[in-house]
Amino acid sequence: MSFHSQLKDKIVSREDAARIINGLRLKGRKIVFTNGCFDILHPGHVDYLSQARGLGNFLVLGLNTDDSVKKLNKAPNRPVNNENARAMVLAGLASVDLIVLFNEDTPFELIKTLQPDMLVKGSDYKPENVVGYDIVKARGGEVMTIPFLEGFSTTSLIEKLCK
Repeated sequence: MSFHSQLKDKIVSREDAARIINGLRLKGRKIVFTNGCFDILHPGHVDYLSQARGLGNFLVLGLNTDDSVKKLNKAPNRPVNNENARAMVLAGLASVDLIVLFNEDTPFELIKTLQPDMLVKGSDYKPENVVGYDIVKARGGEVMTIPFLEGFSTTSLIEKLCK
């Protein structure tokens, strides 16, 4: 199998992700879940995702679709990169094991389906306010926040490019 095929194989449907995760769980693997837009990949994203992956054995990334990003009202010109481009770039990261696109406003239904052992978000959230907190805690899992790498954000990067 080519490396390119391996990257594409990381991008899966919700149903395939659930099947893969169930198999890994039977082997005792700790499944970590995070989500986001990851519009223009920068060192802050790479740092965050590598920290998240270090908290378990397998990192699943819920990636907002283009429509979902637009609903978040980030900016009229967002996302800059479409969902397929964002997914492919993220698949190239060693820290990301699986990518599942979601079209809803939040990843609640995806988390409900996947039932991760750990839910991770950035430190701009309080753990108890993270979408899916109740689902993960109900099955004995953990919800954690990770500090951001200072000086990096997609919004500031876009602003810098527009000057």
